[in-house]
Amino acid sequence: MKSFRLSKLFPNFASSHHTRKMNKEFITLEESKDQLIGKVGTPERDAYEEELKLYAIGAAIRQTRKQQNLTQEELGRMVGVQKAQISRIENGKNLTFATVLKLFKAMNISVKLDIDKLGRVALC
Repeated sequence: MKSFRLSKLFPNFASSHHTRKMNKEFITLEESKDQLIGKVGTPERDAYEEELKLYAIGAAIRQTRKQQNLTQEELGRMVGVQKAQISRIENGKNLTFATVLKLFKAMNISVKLDIDKLGRVALC
């Protein structure tokens, strides 16, 4: 297994971490994210947050599929996609709004979109 020095991967984190360790201070999760990923509002942080949300949707699809004792292949047949596509979706990749709706509808799960000032909208 190849090892990496934190200072090479995350130069800002390594020096800050070392200083805080010497001072025996702790940092919050948000401070860690700011150092490792980027501050809120930066393109890097926005991309991270978006990927995290897509992964959470995929995980919800996987959990629902498993609760219904469906295989990826069976669910794929129900919506007209290959097993490999279901796998990608469950891992937060290649997600489209239309496909997500088809999947939940096929599993007979109601989906509501909560729009800030407009309220909830039933999607399926």
